[in-house]
Amino acid sequence: MTTSSRVPRHLPDDGTRNATAAACLEQENAQLRRAIGSHARVDQALGVLILIHRIPPAAGFEVLREVSQHTNIKLHTVAEALIGWALGQPLPEPVAQELGKAVQRHSGQEDSGPATVGIRGSGPARG
Repeated sequence: MTTSSRVPRHLPDDGTRNATAAACLEQENAQLRRAIGSHARVDQALGVLILIHRIPPAAGFEVLREVSQHTNIKLHTVAEALIGWALGQPLPEPVAQELGKAVQRHSGQEDSGPATVGIRGSGPARG
């Protein structure tokens, strides 16, 4: 008989095992909730990049990943900054600089033309 519990079998069955199992499940649940929230923010940031810079989703993810690596800022934090920027908040300067470079690399543009329009400042240009 197999069990799906992640609690070691050597624990006594005096209620400790159930309490330990419940604690493990609560911790796993919290981790999954954080992961889902982080994933949603990254997806929203990808949408911003796709819309503003007209790049494919795979390139958008590479842009976010590179900005994260080059600035030493966690990916979900870069995503949050980009979402905030799309809503009119200023983009932190290190993120803005790296974002412009990464977008240029992945949009196939060699100059600083449309790929960097709106990256600096208080948000994307609205027309």
